[in-house]
Amino acid sequence: MERRLDPDRASRANRASGGFRAAALASVLVAALGLAGCAGSISEQPLITSNAPAKGLPPMPPVTPPNTQRSAEHVKLIGAYGGVYSNPKVETEVAQIVGRLVEASDQPNRSFRVTILNSPAVNAFALPSGDLYVTRGLIVLANDESELAAVIAHEIAHVTADHARQRQRQAQAAALAKRVSNVVVDPGVREDTRETAETSLATFSQQQEFEADEIGVKTLARAGFDPFAAARFLTSMARFAALPSINAATQTKAGFLSSHPSTPARVEKARRVARQFGAPGIGNSASNSYLRSLNGTLYGDDPREGYVRGREFAHIELGIAFEVPDGYVLKNTSAAVLATDGEHTAIRFDAVAVPDNTSLADYLRSGWVKGLVADSIRTDMVGGLEAAMASALVEGWSFRIGVIRGPERVYRFIFASSKPASAYEAAFRRTMASFRLLTPEQRAEMRPLRIRIVAVRPNETVQTLAARMVGVDEELKVPLFEALNDLGPDRQLASGELVKIISD
Repeated sequence: MERRLDPDRASRANRASGGFRAAALASVLVAALGLAGCAGSISEQPLITSNAPAKGLPPMPPVTPPNTQRSAEHVKLIGAYGGVYSNPKVETEVAQIVGRLVEASDQPNRSFRVTILNSPAVNAFALPSGDLYVTRGLIVLANDESELAAVIAHEIAHVTADHARQRQRQAQAAALAKRVSNVVVDPGVREDTRETAETSLATFSQQQEFEADEIGVKTLARAGFDPFAAARFLTSMARFAALPSINAATQTKAGFLSSHPSTPARVEKARRVARQFGAPGIGNSASNSYLRSLNGTLYGDDPREGYVRGREFAHIELGIAFEVPDGYVLKNTSAAVLATDGEHTAIRFDAVAVPDNTSLADYLRSGWVKGLVADSIRTDMVGGLEAAMASALVEGWSFRIGVIRGPERVYRFIFASSKPASAYEAAFRRTMASFRLLTPEQRAEMRPLRIRIVAVRPNETVQTLAARMVGVDEELKVPLFEALNDLGPDRQLASGELVKIISD
């Protein structure tokens, strides 16, 4: 369900097309080689926005109807990031933060529109049109409203400082310089010109980040937020990004820190700008109210995309599940489920519509498999379901393809290996054999993971609270709990303090 961010009410648009979104693969084996996934398509109704102010807060700036260019970019982005996340409490919290920031910004009369993306990735970005995007993964990582406001203020600064247009001009100049150098015969001159242009562009981008940080911190302070939250959350995001959490397993796009690196110089500059307004502890963080707004927020995989739990993938709506062998790491995306052993073998699992009157053997021969070894096709049964398997060879890579006819669609396993061996064949057959239809009882027992806000009880420790989390590998519980709550190794919890845990 899509909701417009509005302080009093969020009006609804059509939900992105649900279910396991499988993209048609014109060259499936090439896609498997790169562990690539195609973004699913979505449908969307026009956005509706109300500008009614929340009690005691400045009104949201006026929002103009989306133009064609904005709508196209908007649809593309939300398709790439799992659709739009609907949660009235979170929407209200974000809308109030944005309203305060816009009022305090360098362009308080400018129109901004905010979308919460249904992605566990920690990411935020802005378009020149004033469209701001923040993922639910970033929202749940923040521990107070000032930390989330710091990210949004940074993105608003990119828009008000006109960074996108400036960068486009710089990129055009760099491209022109490289093109002009092509007339020179000396390859050394061409290489020097290329390196100079690329270095200039990288330096320009870094300068924009520093400028957006400075503008953002000043906006934070003017809006009454904690200006030190920017440096604090940059450090927190870097720490979380280094953690091999279940969130990282679902991340398909570059995160906020990929394009906004948390360098020591950047953190220190953010602190230095914040000191212009006072010592740490100034500004309103509203930690408890912010944390309460997160209670029940989806964490990790969306139910419409299925769940990854260790080596198992399961999908409630489709009623299917399978497991990969030991040593393989699963990664869930909106277009396919991917896995790799980290060395030589990659796996892709997706679903397609195949007419009932087309046999699976004929489907394998229909041309979508490059390098198919024609006499390798074999039919079989998997869990009482019709199945077929085949092999393919492409540019030194060995492929094993398995298809299973389930209710309403055909499920495909594609294994690719640069060094096939007996273990590769065994892994393929073991994964195929694990495919099963879930019973109604099994589907009813499966629940998505959510953020739960709990008060620390007397004598509770980091270890006992982390032990209460579900859906997390045992060895990750303590470090993930510490990262979610921004706790250092020597941090003592106080009785009654609110903290985040992961539960179902």
